[in-house]
Amino acid sequence: MSAAGPFDTPGPRWFSIPAHRPFVEDLARGLLSALAPLGPEALPRATVLTPTRRGARALADAFVQVIDGAAGAGKALLLPQIRPLGDLDEGEPPFEPGEISLDVPPAVSSRRRRFELARLVADHAHLLDFTPQAGQALEMAKALAEFLDSCQIEELITDDGRLDGLAEGDLAQHWQVSARFLKAILAAWPKRLDDLGLIDVSDRRVRLLNALSDQWEDAPPQGVMIAAGSTGTAPATARLLGVIANLPQGAVVLPGLDEGLAEDAWGQVGEQHPQGAMKRLLDRFKATRAEVRPWWPEADSRGRWRRRLINEALRPAEATADWLAQIDRLRAEAPDLDPIAEGLKGLSLISARTEEEAAVACALLLREALETPGQTAALVTPDQELARRVAARLARWGVIADSSAGAPLAASPAAILAQHVAALAVDPLDPVRLLAVAKHPLLRADADAACDLELKGLRGPAPRDAAQLLGKLDAYPDARRLAERVLAAARQAAAPYVDDQGAPATAARALVESLEALADPGDLWAGSAGEGLASLLSSLITDGLVLPPASKIGFGDLLDRLVNEETLRVGGATHPRLRIFGAIEARMVRADRLILAGLEEGIWPKGAPIDPFLSRPMRERLGLPPPERRIGLTAHDFAQAAAAPDVILVHSERRGGAPAVESRWLWRLRTLARGAGLALPERADVLAWARDLDAPGPYAPISRPAPTPPVADRPRRMAVTRIEALTRDPYAVWARDILKLFPLERPNEPVEARARGTAIHAAFETFSLDHPGPVPTDAAEIFAGLYLSELVKAGMPPAALARERALAREAALWVADLETRRRAGAERIVVEATGTLTFDIGGRPFTVFAKADRIEPTADGLAHILDYKTGAAPSKKQVETGFSPQLTLTAAILREGGFEAVGRREPGDLTYLRVTGRKPAGVEEVRATAGGDSQEAAVKALQGLRDLIERYDNPDQPYLSRVAPQFVHDHAGDYGHLARVFEWSTSGDDGEGGE
Repeated sequence: MSAAGPFDTPGPRWFSIPAHRPFVEDLARGLLSALAPLGPEALPRATVLTPTRRGARALADAFVQVIDGAAGAGKALLLPQIRPLGDLDEGEPPFEPGEISLDVPPAVSSRRRRFELARLVADHAHLLDFTPQAGQALEMAKALAEFLDSCQIEELITDDGRLDGLAEGDLAQHWQVSARFLKAILAAWPKRLDDLGLIDVSDRRVRLLNALSDQWEDAPPQGVMIAAGSTGTAPATARLLGVIANLPQGAVVLPGLDEGLAEDAWGQVGEQHPQGAMKRLLDRFKATRAEVRPWWPEADSRGRWRRRLINEALRPAEATADWLAQIDRLRAEAPDLDPIAEGLKGLSLISARTEEEAAVACALLLREALETPGQTAALVTPDQELARRVAARLARWGVIADSSAGAPLAASPAAILAQHVAALAVDPLDPVRLLAVAKHPLLRADADAACDLELKGLRGPAPRDAAQLLGKLDAYPDARRLAERVLAAARQAAAPYVDDQGAPATAARALVESLEALADPGDLWAGSAGEGLASLLSSLITDGLVLPPASKIGFGDLLDRLVNEETLRVGGATHPRLRIFGAIEARMVRADRLILAGLEEGIWPKGAPIDPFLSRPMRERLGLPPPERRIGLTAHDFAQAAAAPDVILVHSERRGGAPAVESRWLWRLRTLARGAGLALPERADVLAWARDLDAPGPYAPISRPAPTPPVADRPRRMAVTRIEALTRDPYAVWARDILKLFPLERPNEPVEARARGTAIHAAFETFSLDHPGPVPTDAAEIFAGLYLSELVKAGMPPAALARERALAREAALWVADLETRRRAGAERIVVEATGTLTFDIGGRPFTVFAKADRIEPTADGLAHILDYKTGAAPSKKQVETGFSPQLTLTAAILREGGFEAVGRREPGDLTYLRVTGRKPAGVEEVRATAGGDSQEAAVKALQGLRDLIERYDNPDQPYLSRVAPQFVHDHAGDYGHLARVFEWSTSGDDGEGGE
């Protein structure tokens, strides 16, 4: 077939479609125009090779659009054969059947390859400075796979001694370790592949591309053959492009070659430049830019100034010294208009404060595009998190965009359940994990049973064993059955481990069995999330046989790594005019409006990747490309997209709460525009919309709560500790003593502080009761044993117990000395005695009571009162001002004869005993001394109590929150969240009035 148009000149045929033009649409128009004179049968005989599958689909869609928009629309037309270069296979087009016989082994799957490499890492761990765990081996396998891909794509021979002496000289020792390790892996990996009868995916692709090049060199196809959109980064791809350019009716169409860049600047184009890949390709075939022709000469030149603007902004850094002179030259080319201002038309900028604000702005821009009938819009960003944020914001308007970012498998219910069950294999009595599984929606457990399990079994300290947990649930059979079900699944998941080591494949099988015992398989494996998890676990079971053994924790880490790397492709009905692309997916796709977001350094472009095995000199010696080449490819993606007619650039000033640096490309655009006396247009209106969309109403903070319950409901019997609460925080008394709102313990509540206090009290009580007379010689050992046994009863974890043993020895020595000294002057020791005092207030009785930790009657008729503390005791000022009246009110009850075990006595010393076990191991802190000091304190405290109760007998007296000024900004407490202390205390509320 002799074609017209682009194929009427001898090869090589290099073409380009300008960056400001829609690539696939122009490609389709040009091919239709060139083949139209040959009749309708010419088009389906043509073959077009695209870089990716998405590019192939986009080209097919473009043909439909171009045909529909042309004269004679509605006629049936067969499309050309469109094949992605990345998915070629022998026996299929563009291979000619019967022309060549390929014997290329099948490719190893990506998961099996990684598992096999992880096994090799474990087998060669002796060459490393550490022994990697299963998860670490898997991570190293990922880096090894990337290294192998690089070597295979670049067609490097690594068994020719290049690794010998790779890290000699002045390189650090760890690079030498890395070189030895790589050499061993590169020797073992091909042998393993031979044993499996498989090859690497990259190796297979290179072999197929080279076979295709050989075939077409020996027997050039006579039909139309076009390679479009590829820049020939890989040597095999570049060779194939060169062959296609020389075919009788072949052509290569490059994306956005910059023919306007000055020759001196073109000579300085390097790896990080957008044109770097195409320059290498043309240099490989000794082609000049002058030999590259426009693909479709009839295409209009609208947008050429935008393209020139972007290309000038991104010119090589060495060639930016004459930017101002270049601006003058551009303006001289078009004296009737300002090329820079013309290039800025349709280009705008949004500088958001945070990622969240940037996501809202992007969603608004996409939503705005829908207001114009037929207009299409696309968000292009390499930041998948930002893409998901935008998709979530669009959902508020019921708009679902076609997003390539997908959804993380780790966020799906099935994966979350799997991770929880794997963690329960490590600690089956972890209350938080147990509740997470018991309440998981896939279990469909009875809500009442799950609630009883939480409230009756798992609130508070973690259970010591399963028997203790199930014993708590004896009165709640449904909750007990639910707990037994979850515990059985945890045991099943832990079954494969012997001495805490197990094969990951066996552990994965046990995990599947546990999951299916908990949840209905029809629910568990349903949908894209269920299928994705099933595929992952299936690979672990079948291909993970080669993985090294892992501990329970190691398998959980391995599972977490794999789950967090998986992305689900979300299907369903999406809006036909909105798309969200990654930078790679957007290479051949164009929309009426493009939003380029994530323009921060480290995001777009990403930093040069860090190779854990090779330094830069080592990569150069091997012949691998520099890390900056990837930056050049992303720069080309940006330049192509930024040349579109309607483009909004979006960047965030802060990311993760830290300042962010705007992308180098955005900075260059700003600088070039500023040099021309202009500025990038901004969409301040969109930022205003974004900020107003979720803006709060006028600030109207709550006032300090001040409930006034009926006098009849106010308490008439209170402990001295509750009197302290009434003095400091009356709202807490209203909530607890009147409304009967009692705080719930958290699941897995830490027991250390509470257990230490309880254990000290119990140890003192038991020691005093068991040894009321002289202090035994082994008093320290006895007290330490009592203290530690109480900690064990309280459920203190073993790690904390180990620390407490050391503290107990010091504390017990101090206590033994204390007991010897104090008993010498005491008639006897009274422990945990309860005293009450009732008096009349306004014609109604009121009772105050106290439980004294220790009272020591003495021969002089006094009685010393002691209170044990393991934490900080109230200060002397707090006691004297009445904010901590525990000891003084206890002394008042003692003076009135309220302690039957002691009788009526005058109070002696009022002392806090602080027992720490540290240096010093204990402290006696006296708050009032015997005699007039303690008597006066008791009288004052009792009168203060009378005045306090009289005040609260007034129906207008509110129970204010935090009345003590020094405690207003102390947000701790059981009821601070109910009283919204933070809100009213930071708004300047002085406590007057309330609601």
